[in-house]
Amino acid sequence: MLLSGRKGVILGVANKRSIAWAIAKAAHDHGAELALTYANDRFKEGVVDLGTSLGVKHYFPCDVARDEEIESLAAQLKATFGTLDFVVHAVAFAKKEELAGGFVDTSREGYRIAQDISSYSLTALCRALRPLLVRGEGGPGGGERTSSVLTLTYLGGQRVVPNYNVMGVAKAALEASVRYLAADLGPDGIRVNAVSAGPIKTLSAAGVSSFSTLLDQMPERAPLRKNVTTEEVADASIFLLSEMARGVTGEVLFVDAGFHAMGI
Repeated sequence: MLLSGRKGVILGVANKRSIAWAIAKAAHDHGAELALTYANDRFKEGVVDLGTSLGVKHYFPCDVARDEEIESLAAQLKATFGTLDFVVHAVAFAKKEELAGGFVDTSREGYRIAQDISSYSLTALCRALRPLLVRGEGGPGGGERTSSVLTLTYLGGQRVVPNYNVMGVAKAALEASVRYLAADLGPDGIRVNAVSAGPIKTLSAAGVSSFSTLLDQMPERAPLRKNVTTEEVADASIFLLSEMARGVTGEVLFVDAGFHAMGI
């Protein structure tokens, strides 16, 4: 088991179809002890119901748009775990009306919200949890042990995807943040990476009006001639969270059946 004895927190579990939930299940199967967060009381019951099925005991509120809640999360995680081995940031949001029409029509407030929640929150989270992320002995072959921060992105951060609009620009900022954070936190033995998943039918994807077209195109155009599953994304994520990826940081790993490599 790749995460045996490791402790981590996962932000962004929404329902049983979410990528964050697939990562939580895979991390549990690989031996990790987990804490899950929920944005507010409206989501708490659903997150707890899912986590209970894995035996998760620790649940904390965290609205990533509020610095005080991120600081509170850090304090509660320190009291619960002492230290952390990994953090999964699977949080993104844009106003539905910003995901229609052209990007040029993006409102100032819509731009601010998308950047704040989808991109800046990763930096705020890393800053608050940095003291908890461990570094030391216990790595493979007696080497140094690293810790890992992982976020989720999408091809729309590098190429224009119809109706992805302001979220694409936020994902571009998120991917740049991964590189800058990797440089800042690397001396502490903290690795920062992203997984860029292909289109998957999740709650957040439902807000993109052209989403069904993207799903239909994947089996026709991707090299593997298929859509990807949350389980495939989760397996790649476990690799990045584990010491198997101890030499990998500042990376965007595509899990999209090879679609990103095509010129179409």
